[in-house]
Amino acid sequence: MSRIALVDDDRNILTSVSLTLEAEGFEVETYSDGQQALEAFEKRMPDMAVFDIKMPRMDGMDLLQRVRQRSQMPVIFLTSKDDEIDEVLGLRMGADDYVRKPFSQRLLVERIRTIMRRLEVLSGDEPTATETSQIITRGPLTMDPARHIVTWNGQPVTLTVTEFLLLHALAQRPGFVKSRDQLMDVAYDDQLYVDDRTIDSHIKRLRKKLRSVDPDFAAIETLYGIGYRFSEV
Repeated sequence: MSRIALVDDDRNILTSVSLTLEAEGFEVETYSDGQQALEAFEKRMPDMAVFDIKMPRMDGMDLLQRVRQRSQMPVIFLTSKDDEIDEVLGLRMGADDYVRKPFSQRLLVERIRTIMRRLEVLSGDEPTATETSQIITRGPLTMDPARHIVTWNGQPVTLTVTEFLLLHALAQRPGFVKSRDQLMDVAYDDQLYVDDRTIDSHIKRLRKKLRSVDPDFAAIETLYGIGYRFSEV
């Protein structure tokens, strides 16, 4: 049973969403602010978390930053309609997705399930011969989907599930352009709406992570008005 942490200062949201997730078969832990959640995470990290952005004591941004120092646990942000800048910043910091308030609980459940399915696909024991054959090598880039491992010039690069899927989609066919719509289909279920800014923010963070191990990294090219492509060095 997957453990989901809900962190929000709105008691009504904590109660209603936790009941919905428990009915879907998840184990749910609730926290009313970021500091309380962080103290609990230091003892036991959940499988996934949903953070409100605006909270007392420690907001969702600060909590995500602290979590990312020790874990790549998937995180979904809950944001208000006026939090567009925070949404983009949160994605650049490593959030996997966001849902705007007021939100459909069905939509939130679907996004949680989408991310959990990715984790199930990417997790596992020692790779089989088939899985080993799926390892991608493109110049300095090596990707191992079975173990969710990425290296550039032999140096490890830690990616979120969404970042891994986007890079994998681009690297599978170097030189071929992937439109934003195609990348959305890779990273999200078809029934979930995601705008262009979300994909662009993931790509920006992906580039930043790769440039942290290689300042000259330029293999992900932008074709303005069209999409992105991976250029094999």
